[in-house]
Amino acid sequence: MRTEIAPHLLQDPDIKDAEEALRACVHCGFCNATCPTYLLTGSELEGPRGRIYLMKSTLEGHIAPSRETLQHIDNCLGCLSCETTCPSGVDYSRLLEEARPRLEKKVKRTLADRLLRRLLTLLLPHPARFRMALKMSGLGRTLSFLLPNNMGPLLDMAPKHLPRPAQVARPGVIPAVGEKRLRVALLTGCAQSVLGPQINDATVRLLTRLGAEVVIPNNTGCCGALTFHMGERRRSRKLMQHMIEVWHGEIAGDGLDAIVLNTSGCATAVREYDYLFRHDPKLADKAKAVVERVRDITEVVAELGLGEAKRAAGLRVAYHDACSLQHGQHIKSAPRELLQAAGFDVAEVPEGHICCGSAGTYNMLQPEMAKRLQERKVEQIERVQPQIVAAGNIGCMEQIARGMKVPVVHTVELLDWATGGPRPANVPGV
Repeated sequence: MRTEIAPHLLQDPDIKDAEEALRACVHCGFCNATCPTYLLTGSELEGPRGRIYLMKSTLEGHIAPSRETLQHIDNCLGCLSCETTCPSGVDYSRLLEEARPRLEKKVKRTLADRLLRRLLTLLLPHPARFRMALKMSGLGRTLSFLLPNNMGPLLDMAPKHLPRPAQVARPGVIPAVGEKRLRVALLTGCAQSVLGPQINDATVRLLTRLGAEVVIPNNTGCCGALTFHMGERRRSRKLMQHMIEVWHGEIAGDGLDAIVLNTSGCATAVREYDYLFRHDPKLADKAKAVVERVRDITEVVAELGLGEAKRAAGLRVAYHDACSLQHGQHIKSAPRELLQAAGFDVAEVPEGHICCGSAGTYNMLQPEMAKRLQERKVEQIERVQPQIVAAGNIGCMEQIARGMKVPVVHTVELLDWATGGPRPANVPGV
């Protein structure tokens, strides 16, 4: 694709990278076939090719940034299915992550939209604040008539009861059971530590059982992914810088064989740290050292070997491919192979490449589109008649569970159970 971006703008390395991505596009339209929002709307501007034209025209100055343009970009889930499909290798994520903060600066959102985004930015990266807000959600529902309409879906999503905090995955060093084979750091996550602490407990039990020493630094924080993908940069980069320093401190100290993440949305962002800080002389090398050690939990378990697993025989599991895992990190086989090795009957979900509508904060910011995608995903999962649904990302789990009649759990919970851990809540026995 030919571009006409002003030379002075191309002095910005991020815009230069965006231009390279634009030039790779041959506007064939294959991407539209796997784009969730294009499938729902049939609109060219709600597909990757149309959004690429919008971003290109904005950078070239042919169209002025507007709320209409911003809405089309906001409607993108960032699922990266288009990247998997693209025969030309267009780095769509580079374009999207360049466009979002640029439009944020140039287009003034409605007051209600600004308030909601501000609220999410202040709450989600901070577990204590987030937990308190969820505890107060009942009061929010009572007073919902005083709140902007776009706060309603947020209140509807808030759980009525919160699980107790993690009992095993607490800051410190948890020793391996038997011979130590690896030393790994675990990111416990911000939203996950509140909504799904049992996932972190299962992760620690499984890793230590298989011979890994698990480190959870006292000063572990948010990785910055949620707010970064919203287009916010100042706070996101501070959170990312903090985690680079924390993990690099462990690397430089007693060493780390891997940095384990069981939230695939977080891992996709963390794997970009070296790119995001490539021009920072203080952090570039540290970020590279961090990224070199990032692993999804299923990659590490596959390396260690699952060992004996006898508890799960016969249960039919629908495995949901989180977009951040299959498109962002290109991990598809490891989770399936591990579940099969653990004795589960793994069912392939039709349209497995299509997003469930969670996409970080998307289901809170674009609830109508997210609801349609959730219904579509649930319908496809129900076709395989599973007894359990497994996924590798807390956002997907929460999104899908709201429409399913069978339990939705993290893959690692099933692997933990199959190798000696407790049975996940609501999962049928064998």
